Amino acid sequence: MADNTTTDNTAPKGLNFVEQIVFDDLAAGKNGGRLNTRFPPEPNGYLHIGHVKAFCMDFGVAEKFGGTCNLRFDDTNPVKEDVEYVDSIREDIRWMGFDWGDREYYASDYFPQLYDLAKRLIKEGKAYVDDQSSEEIAAQKGSPTVPGQESPYRNRTPEENLDLFERMNAGEFEEGSRVLRAKIDMASPNMHFRDPIMYRIIKTPHHRTGTTWKVYPMYDFAHGQSDYFEGVTHSICTLEFEVHRPLYEYFVKELADESYCPRQIEFNRLNLTYTVMSKRKLLQLVKENLVNGWDDPRMPTVCGMRRRGYTPQSIRNFIDAIGYTKYEALNSVSLLEHAVREDLNKIATRAMAVLNPVKVVIDNYPEGKVETVTMENNPEQEGSGTHEMPFSREIYIEREDFMENPPKKFFRLAPGNEVRLKGAYIIKCESVEKDENGNITTIHCTYDPETRSGLPGAARKVKGTLHWVSAQHAVDAEVRLYDRLFNVENPSAEADRDFRDLLNPDSLKVVQNVKVEPFIADNARRGEKFQFQRIGYFTPDYDSTPDHLVFNRTIALKDSWEKAKDK
Repeated sequence: MADNTTTDNTAPKGLNFVEQIVFDDLAAGKNGGRLNTRFPPEPNGYLHIGHVKAFCMDFGVAEKFGGTCNLRFDDTNPVKEDVEYVDSIREDIRWMGFDWGDREYYASDYFPQLYDLAKRLIKEGKAYVDDQSSEEIAAQKGSPTVPGQESPYRNRTPEENLDLFERMNAGEFEEGSRVLRAKIDMASPNMHFRDPIMYRIIKTPHHRTGTTWKVYPMYDFAHGQSDYFEGVTHSICTLEFEVHRPLYEYFVKELADESYCPRQIEFNRLNLTYTVMSKRKLLQLVKENLVNGWDDPRMPTVCGMRRRGYTPQSIRNFIDAIGYTKYEALNSVSLLEHAVREDLNKIATRAMAVLNPVKVVIDNYPEGKVETVTMENNPEQEGSGTHEMPFSREIYIEREDFMENPPKKFFRLAPGNEVRLKGAYIIKCESVEKDENGNITTIHCTYDPETRSGLPGAARKVKGTLHWVSAQHAVDAEVRLYDRLFNVENPSAEADRDFRDLLNPDSLKVVQNVKVEPFIADNARRGEKFQFQRIGYFTPDYDSTPDHLVFNRTIALKDSWEKAKDK
C-alpha cells in the first residue's frame, strides 16, 4: 500500500468517492491486493482538459495507492485515427507529469483474442450476423418503454453466422452491408442489451495492423475485454458510460471468474464555461480555420494550454479544486484562470513591457546619460534574484496611463501630476506635444533626482506608480492577446444556434509595436513565464524568433469577465 495509508487499515482523510472505493477494495484483498488502472484515449484527436481530469484520476489513484496505470490507445476505428494523435497524447500526458513506464498498450494488440472470442460466442449461439443497414437496425430498437423488434437474421445457424463473419473479415462484403450483433434481449429495459453491434466492416488500413483486419470491434465489446486481458482492476470512466456498465460486465463475464474481474466506476466529466469539449466541434474549428490549429492558445486542448503558457501544476490544482462527484456540473473557466494566476504569480519573472506606447521626454535629465536600476525578478519566489534595467532621458509609458483632462481620482500621469516610475524616479508632467489631428505624440516631464531608491527623497510618497521602458534600449515585439473562445457561457446549451456563430470575435487581438525591456528579449525562450508588470502573464510563442519576438498573453492580472457580469 502507499505511504498515505495507515497500519490499521483506516482510510486516509480527504479521499474522493472513487479513491474510497479503491481503498476499500484493496483493504478487502480483492484481486489479491493488486491495483491496476488505465487511461484509454482514442487516437482520433488531441487531448483536451476534460481528458486531463480523467487521466489525473487514472494515474493519480494508482500513484496514491501504490498501483500501476496503463496507457492504452483505443484504436478500433482506423477511419479517424492517426499516428500524429498517438504522439501528441504521449507528449501531453508526460507534460502533465505522468508516466506509464513500459505499460503502453493498444486495443489492436487484442484483435486476435477479440476475434476468437467473437467466434466462440457465435458458436455458442450468442452472436449473429445481421444483413440490415444501420438505419434499419436503429428503427427496430424500440424505446425504453417499447420493446424492440427482432432482426429477421437473428436465428441464423451458428455455422452460417461463423461462415459469414469469417467472410466479412476476408473482405468479401462491402462496408455497411453486414454487422455482427450479440444475441441478448430485444425487450430488455436497458437499450444497450437490445442485440448490440459487436463488429462492423471497415476496409481502411489501420495505422498499426495495416490491412490484416476488415472487421473491427465496437467500443462496448472491445473495452471491457481489453481491460481484462491487461489485468486492469478498476476501469474508471465518466458518467456517460454508467448506462454501458451492465453491458461491460455482461461481456467481461464471458472471460472473467470470481478470482478476477475488472470493476467499472464512473465520475462526472469536466464541462467548462465559454468553450466546447466535443471532439467533433473542436475538429470543425480546426478544419474550417476558425482557430489556428489544435494548439491554438484559445483551444481547451492540452497543447493549446501549453502554448498559451498554462502550467501543468495550475491545471492539476484546478482539477483538485473542482473534484470528482457523481453529478454533472458546468465549471466556471474563471476557476481555471484563478488557478493559473496563482501558480504563475509564484513562478513568473517580473519585467516591463509597454503595449500601447507614448513617448515621455524627461527634460531635466542629462542628454546621453544612461543608468541602470535594479528590478526584483519575483518577490514571491525566494532566491529568484534581480536584473538590471536601463534608464534614460526618453522612455515609453502606456498611452492609457496619461490623461490630459483626468477625472478626480485619476492617479496616473496628467499635467501637473507626479507619478513614480517603478524602480526609478518620480516624474511630473509639464507639457505635451500633439500632431495635426490632436493626438498626443510626446509628453514632457521633469524628474526629482533625489527620489531614486537609496537617495534621500526615495521615501517621498506619490499615489501612482507606472511601468516604463527606456526608448533607447526598447526592443520591438508582437503580443497576442487571447481571450475566451466563445462569447456565451454555455455554447453547448444553445441547441437552436450554430455553435460557430457563438465564437467571440475578440478572442484574439494582435498588437504590434510593443516595447519590451532588453531583459525580456534576452530571455525569450520557449516555456519562459513573464509577468509584464501591471498588464498580465505572458510567454514566448512558438513563432517567436530573436529577430521577431512574439508573446502570448497567458492571462490578464484580473478577471475582467467576472467583473463585467457583476455590473
